[in-house]
Amino acid sequence: MNKSTLLVIAILVFGVGSAAPQDIRYDFDKAKDFSKYTTYKWVPIKGADQLDDLTTKQLTAAVDAELATKGLSKADSDAADLYIGFQTALGTEKQFTSYSTGWGYGSGWGARWYGGGMSSSSTYGSTSTVYVGQLDLSIYDSKDKQLAWRGAASKTLDPKAKPEKKEKNISKAVAKLLKNYPPKRE
Repeated sequence: MNKSTLLVIAILVFGVGSAAPQDIRYDFDKAKDFSKYTTYKWVPIKGADQLDDLTTKQLTAAVDAELATKGLSKADSDAADLYIGFQTALGTEKQFTSYSTGWGYGSGWGARWYGGGMSSSSTYGSTSTVYVGQLDLSIYDSKDKQLAWRGAASKTLDPKAKPEKKEKNISKAVAKLLKNYPPKRE
């Protein structure tokens, strides 16, 4: 991926618009006992595109804060119970919008009063590009190096979002993403 594409991802990641609700998905290893995990360490995911430093700090701070509410502590040691890494992606979709215009009497009023109605309308359409960002958070058991939990959040992005809005939306996305961590035992 070229540098300009990475810059666009860095600017847009979770600068969320209001067009659609967030899509949150997660999965986990049902054989894992999540109650035994108390510490975690951030690790890079090999081959993943990197964000700019500012967005990375905002994202990791949001995850750190959310995990702290769940009783997990961040560690710098490789002896941490969990390794956590993230990836982001940016995609585009085309959105079609149509609207009609009309003039004249229309079909009800004119027909009753004048014995017939007169109307004319035109339908116009336009397309626009909608940016969709995705955050993938992967949590690995450090002892067996196996994926224990994985969640993904995707949402339409607003390229004009202010920094404060972007940071707020990152925090909201992370809170929704980690709502189901640790998973409930059935």
